[in-house]
Amino acid sequence: MKRDYYDVLGVPRDADQQAVKKAFRKLARECHPDVNPGDADCEARFKEAAEAYEVLSDADTRAAYDRYGFDGLKGRPLTDFEHVGFGDLFNIFFGGGMFDSVLRDAAGGWGAAAGGAPPPRGDDVETALRLTLAEAVFGAAKDVEVATDVRCEGCDGSGAADGSGRETCPQCHGSGRMREVSSLGGFGQFVRTSTCTVCRGRGSIVREPCTTCLGTGRVPAARTVRIEVPAGIADGQRLRLTGEGGAGSQGGRSGDLYVNITVEPHEHFVRDGDDLLYRLDVTMVDAALGTTAAVEALDGDLEVRLTPGTQSGTVKVFKNRGVPSLHGYGRGDLKVVVNVIVPKRLTPEQRELLETFAAATPPEAYEADPSFLDKVRSVFRR
Repeated sequence: MKRDYYDVLGVPRDADQQAVKKAFRKLARECHPDVNPGDADCEARFKEAAEAYEVLSDADTRAAYDRYGFDGLKGRPLTDFEHVGFGDLFNIFFGGGMFDSVLRDAAGGWGAAAGGAPPPRGDDVETALRLTLAEAVFGAAKDVEVATDVRCEGCDGSGAADGSGRETCPQCHGSGRMREVSSLGGFGQFVRTSTCTVCRGRGSIVREPCTTCLGTGRVPAARTVRIEVPAGIADGQRLRLTGEGGAGSQGGRSGDLYVNITVEPHEHFVRDGDDLLYRLDVTMVDAALGTTAAVEALDGDLEVRLTPGTQSGTVKVFKNRGVPSLHGYGRGDLKVVVNVIVPKRLTPEQRELLETFAAATPPEAYEADPSFLDKVRSVFRR
């Protein structure tokens, strides 16, 4: 069922023409797809508002609607908005005049600018880059080969042969648009706007195309791009290099280059957020007697001191020795997790020694560490 026209525009029934017009302008801004591209119902909402405005902006149709409701509009020559294109609706009401500039400002420039549309933007390009863990942690400068369109050197990207240039389109006279005007009876004029088929909206044409690029202003080529990888980037993330994609047609701006990052697994380290985890294997003898172990960290060697009776799962934390934060300040930690190794095979002599040791060791010497699970959890706590 149709909604009440006053409710559609959000105005009271005694609103004057200026208030009706102002309300319709506000709804037009909100419904335009360039202002709100995520709203799939914007066209239907605008058509509803346009129908309400058509009725309430005319004194005769408004009086008939106020007295008899929708029945009072039967037989009157109203526009069939359901069969009018969304772009044409704006020309019906605003005709590229004052309100057109209001919408263009609100939408950030939705129409073809004076002098035609801008030249086509270049293609976005995607590539992959593999990094070592050290390169991901500390950053690196890497070169990648990409196949893209590049600016034609023969015409410097203009698309015109040497000695010639672009000329004003004879069909649209530089506007990039064609307008067809037809009468709508008592309501006014219907203006249909379309892109010029000769210049494709540019407003200018090339009479003598460049023989190298055939008038496109770009040619395919392979080139090397230097990528500055930021410190702290992670596996699966993507970098965007603005303007490093394919060259635009006939002087248009270049597209972007997207670099998908893959970080190779490390032999000893595992990344957990901004922390680095390292498993330190020690024998049960070293764990029992205590020892000092060397760890080859990514940013230099360090010594890990283990006190006598160190248990498996013990975590030694080295502050600010992990991964730099990609989106902030500071650096994660390096967490060394002790893994006590028990021999899998024993000689008769070794077994006898262990049995002697077991007989001489009271049960309380093997008291379990109640914080074992807490230590393990702390390793994965960010």
